[in-house]
Amino acid sequence: MKYTIRDLTLAPEGQRKIDWVVPRMQVLNMVRKEFEKNQPFAGKKIVICLHLEAKTAYLAHVIRAGGAEVTVVASNPLSTQDDIVAALVQDGIGAHAWYNATEEEFNHHLQLALDTEPDFIIDDGGDLVSTLHTTRPELLQKVKGGAEETTTGVLRLHSMARDGALKFPMVAVNDAQCKYLFDNRYGTGQSVWDGIMRTTNLVVAGKTAVVAGYGWCGKGVALRAKGLGARVIICEVDPIKANEALMDGFEVMPMIEAALYGDFFITVTGNRDIVNKEHFVLMKSGAIMCNAGHFDVEVNVAQLKEIAISERVARANITEYTLPGGQHLYLLAEGRLVNLAAGDGHPAEVMDMTFALQALSLEYVALNYDKLSPGVYQVNREIDEKVALLRLKSLGLSIDKLTNEQVEYLASWSSEES
Repeated sequence: MKYTIRDLTLAPEGQRKIDWVVPRMQVLNMVRKEFEKNQPFAGKKIVICLHLEAKTAYLAHVIRAGGAEVTVVASNPLSTQDDIVAALVQDGIGAHAWYNATEEEFNHHLQLALDTEPDFIIDDGGDLVSTLHTTRPELLQKVKGGAEETTTGVLRLHSMARDGALKFPMVAVNDAQCKYLFDNRYGTGQSVWDGIMRTTNLVVAGKTAVVAGYGWCGKGVALRAKGLGARVIICEVDPIKANEALMDGFEVMPMIEAALYGDFFITVTGNRDIVNKEHFVLMKSGAIMCNAGHFDVEVNVAQLKEIAISERVARANITEYTLPGGQHLYLLAEGRLVNLAAGDGHPAEVMDMTFALQALSLEYVALNYDKLSPGVYQVNREIDEKVALLRLKSLGLSIDKLTNEQVEYLASWSSEES
């Protein structure tokens, strides 16, 4: 089956969205020209498991330009845009996804994508890799490797590798500098607050934003909150990151204390049970909670439902929970990724760099898989720098280069040479 989608007639609207991002993804455009010439994926089948919106759609086109037969599947049921999926199918790319899929439908779509027997994969969060290893072991010899998009997925890959369970090489794209310095920080920061503001239509200035987690994504969310005029409180378990947040000008305290002050609560840790019932009962009426981590486990929705005396849809993508104490708490996008479930995700110019890393890392695996043992690999420094240079080139910018003498000086250690 080539596709399993909701409505093919939505394709024209999806194509307009894709047409909007293409000229704004100049790095990926340059990579596409290379792929069209070199055909690194000729005759190969590739499954892409990412958030299915316009930028991802263009990545699928770029991978196909390299000679691949491409199939896409969702990495999150609430981030799928049905018109984008329809546009991909209309253009000959396989797809199995629709918005708000049930857990059963979501897993079935993954299985349908794997039925294509891919040679390579791109994953986001580790669901495709996990499904391959747990339910489709007969395909493990066919899959030669792939690339992983996000922090949560990389953590899962390292866990699999430690246990000796990972059966093919995977590149940790999330760990590349051109990913976390820009996508995680600036992309997450902007897109999370875009999702919050367009969903709630409320002012941020003068309110208190509690950000759980001060990794690169948390730094971006906190920085944007500060820029919007909010008081920012950081909750952390890492003492080094807590000190960093403090010296960046933010308040630092445990969640049990921050629960008393927050107007907005944003979890971005990659871990579970960050906000629980002991925090809910302390929150003031009107508090808004959302999650920017990959999985919907950071806000403990089950406990929220358990202690609430009523719940209702207050507005699209906002659920109101009334607690016995009388306060009303609001959860955005069911606790799923707020920037994609209630927005359009990262800006195109940011995803341009990330998806260029994905494309070039997958090319690296395609050209070298026979030399790579199963395990987790970092993005080659050459690929990281190439993406950065292409980005500067696309902006009409150039930088200095070291002279031979400078290179020799930096490599020397003796007093005579220095």
